[in-house]
Amino acid sequence: MLIDFLLYIAAGAGVGLAIGLTGVGGGSLMTPLLIVFGFPYNVAIGTDLLYASITKAGGVVSHHRQKSIQWQTVKMLALGSVPASVLTALLLSKVFTDASEYEGILTRSLGVMLVLTATVILLNGRLKRKVKTAESPSNGGSRDSIIFLVGVFLGVFVTLSSVGAGAFCAAVLMVLYPHMPALRIVGTDIAHAVPLTLIAGLGHLFWLGNVDFMLLACLLVGSLPAIHMGTRLARNIPGRILQTLIAMVLLGMGIKFAAF
Repeated sequence: MLIDFLLYIAAGAGVGLAIGLTGVGGGSLMTPLLIVFGFPYNVAIGTDLLYASITKAGGVVSHHRQKSIQWQTVKMLALGSVPASVLTALLLSKVFTDASEYEGILTRSLGVMLVLTATVILLNGRLKRKVKTAESPSNGGSRDSIIFLVGVFLGVFVTLSSVGAGAFCAAVLMVLYPHMPALRIVGTDIAHAVPLTLIAGLGHLFWLGNVDFMLLACLLVGSLPAIHMGTRLARNIPGRILQTLIAMVLLGMGIKFAAF
């Protein structure tokens, strides 16, 4: 049992270090890793959602102090994502009587979101260059509608996979707000990710019973100091190379899960 604890703490530290070095979201890394460790898909996803909400909460405070959060956009995303997340978790609990019955839904959703996230990471540089010269894609009212629909999409698929609230959402914001500073995109993305992953995680906890608290505690013990260390080391390490390597691994796993 002690060896298991140390392994999970080490896993949390490894993912936390990667997050600090590259900025790649924890969900896309942690959930597949837990599945490799042998945890059921539903437990890996449910536990990772609460893990993500806790690890990102500190980032919201930091970005709020820097005034780098566009709260109106967070509100529009949350208006779509939070109800969609609640309804998704509720439907799973009402339609299925056992986690094994909806494992296929979780597996394919995880695969799709991993592929999307990996693609966004790989094309991130090209996407930034294009949006720098782009005009705003729509007027304020139409853009709010698009953001709301993006929120609904994220609410459903983040609940089903724990992936997408980070890199994928940031890429969407980059397209919709081509002139928004990068720091503000990141702050807005994190400010929305915390309530979404928290609500989704609580849905998995109370309605589906998909959270392992011992595992959650071990991951947090390892990851919280490692994220801080990775952030400091990132100044001297070429994060883009690491991002590309991680994206290729995620792409391979995503294809495997999607074709499960």
